[in-house]
Amino acid sequence: FPPFQTLTAPAPFADETSCQCRAPHEKLTIAQARLGTPVDRPVRVYADGIFDLFHSGHARALMQAKTLFPNSYLLVGVCSDDLTHKFKGFTVMNETERYEALRHCRYVDEVIRDAPWTLTPEFLEKHKIDFVAHDDIPYSSAGSDDVYKHIKEAGMFVPTQRTEGISTSDIITRIVRDYDVYARRNLQRGYTAKELNVSFINEKKYRFQNQVDKMKEKVKNVEEKSKEFVNKVEEKSHDLIQKWEEKSREFIGNFLELFGPDGALKQMFQERSGRMLQAFSPRQSPSSSPTRGRSPSRSPSPPWVFNKASPPSSPKAASASLSSMSEGDEDEK
Repeated sequence: FPPFQTLTAPAPFADETSCQCRAPHEKLTIAQARLGTPVDRPVRVYADGIFDLFHSGHARALMQAKTLFPNSYLLVGVCSDDLTHKFKGFTVMNETERYEALRHCRYVDEVIRDAPWTLTPEFLEKHKIDFVAHDDIPYSSAGSDDVYKHIKEAGMFVPTQRTEGISTSDIITRIVRDYDVYARRNLQRGYTAKELNVSFINEKKYRFQNQVDKMKEKVKNVEEKSKEFVNKVEEKSHDLIQKWEEKSREFIGNFLELFGPDGALKQMFQERSGRMLQAFSPRQSPSSSPTRGRSPSRSPSPPWVFNKASPPSSPKAASASLSSMSEGDEDEK
């Protein structure tokens, strides 16, 4: 048998290949097999089963059978549908599907189709089987307390360990337990009620439940989108408020700089007020300037300019001041 072919191609069927052990088939003990055998004389290990719904527990059992000895060749026997339905019960996968599942397991070197329920000496001799690998739990079937009893007595039995938590029965139990879920799913995928063995009433019930689930999913999607929209609006609002606060602080600062107690507008107003006062009340002439013969004690001023220091307090005082001014003018004349 070409080395490593099982890793690149499916394992061959026993009735379609001429692969046989070419060396003389001498009986081996377990101790001899564990020490290793020549390359042209691998230890031929046989494992059988139904392998319905092939799963990791099956694969781990075959891995153990393959690695029992340093140099081994693993043959796997698979029982037919007729034999399985007679002694064990109905299967989910048919025999062809179960054969193909075994062929594509990396630990399998050869598949024996339509394997016998009880191993006979003729079958062991035909396939030159050295040892039989199976878990050590007594397997009662076909009127026997343990179908591997005679194999154990002949010293040809090598035990493997079962994988807890997974088995074909467990998988079928899960399917039966969640039958409604799988039936509804397959109806939605296009399977007919007849194909699923579903009654007319149950079909309508399942389809109604599918519609309800669709509506729930739509509502859920709308709620999620609404939450996302609200979150985005809140983020935008927060950004706008933050920007508004920054702009308002900037505006208030600019306003105070312009209109505050020491603002630029007040300083500008004061400067303009000073200029206007200077324009309306110019400085008096210096005392040393010529007076053109006028009395030095009195400075000439136009009759319409009033004394800033003592404005008239009443109309009578104003008239008196006007009369005095007229008398003064007459004196000057």
